[in-house]
Amino acid sequence: MNFSAHNISFTDFKFNGFYSLGEWRPFLFIPFFLMFLLAITANSILIYLIISQRSLHSPMYVLIGLMGVVDLLLPIFFVPNMLLSFLFNWSGISLIGCLTQMFCLHFVGTFQTTLLFWMALDRYFAICKPLYYHKYKEICNFLKFVYAPLIRNGLLIIAIVSLAGRLSFCATNVIDHCFCEHMALVQLACGDISINNIVGLLTVFLVPTADFILITASYVVIFTSVFKSGKAHMKALNTCITHLIVLSVALISALIAFLSYRIRNNISSNNRIVISVMYLCFPSCFNPIIYGWRTKEIRHVFLKFINQNVFSLEK
Repeated sequence: MNFSAHNISFTDFKFNGFYSLGEWRPFLFIPFFLMFLLAITANSILIYLIISQRSLHSPMYVLIGLMGVVDLLLPIFFVPNMLLSFLFNWSGISLIGCLTQMFCLHFVGTFQTTLLFWMALDRYFAICKPLYYHKYKEICNFLKFVYAPLIRNGLLIIAIVSLAGRLSFCATNVIDHCFCEHMALVQLACGDISINNIVGLLTVFLVPTADFILITASYVVIFTSVFKSGKAHMKALNTCITHLIVLSVALISALIAFLSYRIRNNISSNNRIVISVMYLCFPSCFNPIIYGWRTKEIRHVFLKFINQNVFSLEK
């Protein structure tokens, strides 16, 4: 701890998530480990297929591969530590470690919706502006759509982590969570946290909410274009509704988790943690299925890969 003339500010913390479950807490290892295993395995296979197959090196599949990277990293940042906590009660973390985990989770997490926006943009050019699609595919042109979201995400996450790092934590060092979510740490501060609340809410509404609005608008335009042109592009809409459903579930979970710290509610600590874990792990588990298996070209490459390996083993 750091001592000063006025207060004591903790620099070491302990996670206290799900401790109310008592002796049942270790059993949480099983479902979360299975989710972690699914996320790691599915996303690793997806990334390998896209990297190894030249036929999948077009912009849409590269974006799906980047989504796999995001979905692979997010659970790695916090699930192993959470699992060890369930089994062995290893729950300690330093302030620097907490801020580092917070930055990694929130910065990488922002790209879940940002990548979906880029995918929707890719489908918009492919379906609504096919004459401009090859021009859009050029890296120099595509990067024009990358810079603004990249700068937006980076500046906002740096701001919330920097502001959190300037706080003094003199009341308690027990974080009622399983990982360093922004408000789970900030609410332990003994000073004024109004600016942290404002910047945190601003980040939520400028990143995932804004991306969701842009994605929805893109799909509305795509739907309208397809319906006007008949069934020529109906295959391109095969997964659009599923995309929106998964995105909606993740966004609603994130909004509930963030707002539950800021408004009076009856959400229990355990339910809040489940919701927080859900908005991080749910996409990581299901995105590879939605964007991988349900995409015909990737599914065919995967089946070919499996058949080749099975045949080589039989020989």
